[in-house]
Amino acid sequence: MMNRRTFLETAAAGLAAGAAARVAGQGPAAEPVRIGLIGCGWYGGVLLDAAHRVGGVEIVALCDVDRRHLEETAAKIAERQNGRRPRTYKLYEEMLAAGGLDAVFIATPPHWHALQFLAALEAGLHIYCEKPLAYDIRECQAMVRAAEARPKQVVQVGFQRRQSPAWQQVREFIRQGGLGAMRQLEAQIHYTAGLLDSTPQDPPAELDWDLWCGPGPKLPYSPQVGHKAWRLEREVGHGHLVDWGIHLIDAARGLLGADVPRRVSASGALVKYGGRITTPDTMSAWFEFGDVPLLWRHRLWGAQEHDPETQNGIFIYGDDGTIFVADQRWVFTPRGNPSARKVTEAKSDLAREHMAQFLTAIRERRPAGCSPRDGAASTLAVKLAMISMDLGRTVEWDAAREQIVGEDAVARMKRDYRAPWRHPWSG
Repeated sequence: MMNRRTFLETAAAGLAAGAAARVAGQGPAAEPVRIGLIGCGWYGGVLLDAAHRVGGVEIVALCDVDRRHLEETAAKIAERQNGRRPRTYKLYEEMLAAGGLDAVFIATPPHWHALQFLAALEAGLHIYCEKPLAYDIRECQAMVRAAEARPKQVVQVGFQRRQSPAWQQVREFIRQGGLGAMRQLEAQIHYTAGLLDSTPQDPPAELDWDLWCGPGPKLPYSPQVGHKAWRLEREVGHGHLVDWGIHLIDAARGLLGADVPRRVSASGALVKYGGRITTPDTMSAWFEFGDVPLLWRHRLWGAQEHDPETQNGIFIYGDDGTIFVADQRWVFTPRGNPSARKVTEAKSDLAREHMAQFLTAIRERRPAGCSPRDGAASTLAVKLAMISMDLGRTVEWDAAREQIVGEDAVARMKRDYRAPWRHPWSG
């Protein structure tokens, strides 16, 4: 299997060698960006829809290990593209080897990201990769190293909230001194999880479950571990902070101008959903990026707050007031004068804008807005929190050595792959 995989990846490199040059302007300006999608589930569809709303694209290939997802997505794309049906593949290696692509979208669960990302780089393609960048820290580092060795290939990591006018306005308001000195941030996404059946059972006939699990452990199938619900499974999505909270951690890093946190302490528990999910339904984490600390909280068993409008967003506390910012609005309350509270609505299509930035970067031969190194920093932050929770102690990041302090923590930076797949990190 490994020999076949190596052959296909080598072939992909040759067949797609001209893709970057064609999109970069050496062909007609009006030619569409030819896209292949790996992962035709819910969020793969979101990415395709965003690309079509931007325009100037053709979806020419699809890949998925679920026949039903593959065929349903192909039919939708054919209807949208006036009958031009994309090619379909079960193996991403075969899709890449077939050529005819300029860019690839990676919308699989994160335990697959590293191998697919590296193969797409070898095929000479531009890449839009969903967050988190990868499942483990060493995968992230291997991906950053490989991408930075190919600077002409555009890579965008899916942190769409970077396009939010609300976040951008708050950043400028703080820069101009409207908040005074920042003292602390508090981020939270509380919601009521809609859990599925967690009873082990046979996978659907159309789903290749062994290939879905891939380099991760071969888990017993259940609807709660399968499509979309995998986000709360420890061995796949690694929980709410890693899957959804990472957006707010990324936004907080932007507000602070920070890289990987130097110290993280986290704790969590299953207080309601024990036996049904494998990551905390209740969790808090303390991130030290610099002088301004960030507190994360989540609760998955009851989202109603005193003010429901604050269940998803970040509080920013400063000497001159408090800000609450979410995707489409922000609120400033001056210190000592709550009657002067000001609400600013800032609506935007974040998915479309982030995709537009990626496609424009391809055409203009420049980097996109979220590089692999930048996306890795946010991924590392949430992974450090999960490692801290597992170890039951604070973990420290050695920026100079790019690893966690302590042998017990270093061992958790890399997960062994299931044979025949091989982990890309070589030290």
